[in-house]
Amino acid sequence: MDSLEQAAKDLERLEQQLTALLLEQQLTALLEQTRKLREENASLQARQESLVAERAQLVAKNEEARSKVEAMINRLKALEH
Repeated sequence: MDSLEQAAKDLERLEQQLTALLLEQQLTALLEQTRKLREENASLQARQESLVAERAQLVAKNEEARSKVEAMINRLKALEH
């Protein structure tokens, strides 16, 4: 094998190593992005659960206030007659 053939094989090997390194870097970046997205998703799900619970409390308070107002209106109407 002459030096030109050896140089070509060395170059091909280096290209394969470079390709492998680039793929490894891309994979590492994708894994990091996936980790961050999973964390963000978990945070958003927790926030949603909190907001759903808060909304349920507000709906209950609103219903309680509505009942009290209706009761007051009924008492006022009863006083009119």
